[in-house]
Amino acid sequence: MSNRFEDQVAVITGGALGIGGATARRLASEGAKILIADFNDEASAANVERIKSAGGTAHATHIDVASSTDIERMVGEAVEKWGRLDILVQNAFSVVGGESRIHGSAEQVDEMDWDWGMNVLVKALYLGAKHAVPHMRKTGAGSIVNLASVHSVLQEAEMLVYESGKAAVVGMTRQMANDFGPDNIRVNAIGPGHIVSEGLAEMWKDDPEGLAFFANQYPLRHTGVPDDIAGAIAFLCSEDASFITGHTLMVDGGLTVQLQEKFGLRQANYARENPDTVLPG
Repeated sequence: MSNRFEDQVAVITGGALGIGGATARRLASEGAKILIADFNDEASAANVERIKSAGGTAHATHIDVASSTDIERMVGEAVEKWGRLDILVQNAFSVVGGESRIHGSAEQVDEMDWDWGMNVLVKALYLGAKHAVPHMRKTGAGSIVNLASVHSVLQEAEMLVYESGKAAVVGMTRQMANDFGPDNIRVNAIGPGHIVSEGLAEMWKDDPEGLAFFANQYPLRHTGVPDDIAGAIAFLCSEDASFITGHTLMVDGGLTVQLQEKFGLRQANYARENPDTVLPG
């Protein structure tokens, strides 16, 4: 790897596992000092050791992205430890254990679950930028990458909270790009498709036929892995993307660019040709 992030400091929320974990390792491998901010202390410590064993620099801090106090402390901890902040990757969110909180239509969703979802999907990203930008301004530049989703542009039925939150990330990213562009702070978003992280790999291991059916949705005919997203994030944070801001980069194997009518026919044909497949969901 190059040293294109040498002497830069990056904070990655949800940096213990999955997309965040891979991003932490990728940026560290290119010279960045990494603060992993996550609620999973054990996984965070393991990723820090993995980065250090590869010759990188990393530290972990416990955070709840629903807590404004935690987010402010997170940014302050990175600056106190390394004297600056150059990159903020706002990735943290997990539906594990909270699936019921993001499911439902406007008629069905509980108001408390709506508030929770907006706190972790939207408000946390606003607060991260609020506290990070003043430090980036001092260095003369910065890069913020917000994690959106294919769900930002393709809506699933009865998923009001998640779909609304991820759509808001796209709009907020565009707004932040306008607001902070004069400070040479670029703000972009990533829209991942189906990324088989550690948790999803565990889910799919007993259902390879189901995963194959799922992969058939994609023009590339395969789903993604965390390193696919980490590479795209590294690009957006680098000087190679110095004239890119306010953009949502879909890293989705082509899922969002195909004609849905033909896609439906392809899936129907696949199901007929593979009658033993247990369909996801």
